[in-house]
Amino acid sequence: MSAVATIAPDATLAMAVVQHLDEQLVSARRLLDLILKQGSAIRSRDVEAVLTRLSEVKTEMAMREQLEEQRTRIVLRAGALLGVPAEQVTLDGLTALMPDEQVDGVRRRSAELRGLLAEIAREHGTNRALMRQELAFVDHLVRLIGQEPAAGYERPDGVTPQRAEAPSHRVLNLEA
Repeated sequence: MSAVATIAPDATLAMAVVQHLDEQLVSARRLLDLILKQGSAIRSRDVEAVLTRLSEVKTEMAMREQLEEQRTRIVLRAGALLGVPAEQVTLDGLTALMPDEQVDGVRRRSAELRGLLAEIAREHGTNRALMRQELAFVDHLVRLIGQEPAAGYERPDGVTPQRAEAPSHRVLNLEA
């Protein structure tokens, strides 16, 4: 039998863990919704909506920082009860400190939270790629309008080639 199994359940800690996971889930769902809406705004090239969603995401991330501080306090407390440093506290360690009837619910919440966070990371990565693509297109257009050469490599000898004059095109060649 392991040392973890001999520790008495702590109902107060268990309640704090359940409440914390519930708050994390609400926040993660809200963040995922914002990220999905941001992706939709990027795809439809709605600049105002993209900026609005960005502001909302930043606000939600600030709220998540508070949740992270709360998580740290819970893990420190669990580590002290388990006799291990906080960084060694696992879900198994936490559930060993809980009454049996709460363990399954905590495991389900934890799995759901991991899934939501993975989906958020995926969607955020997609949004970043879409934004890079859109910005590269805007950069290309600006260079075309300004007749600037595309950013690229220099010659091996370090000399940057001179820009060729833009060709002039005659649309109408009329004589009177």
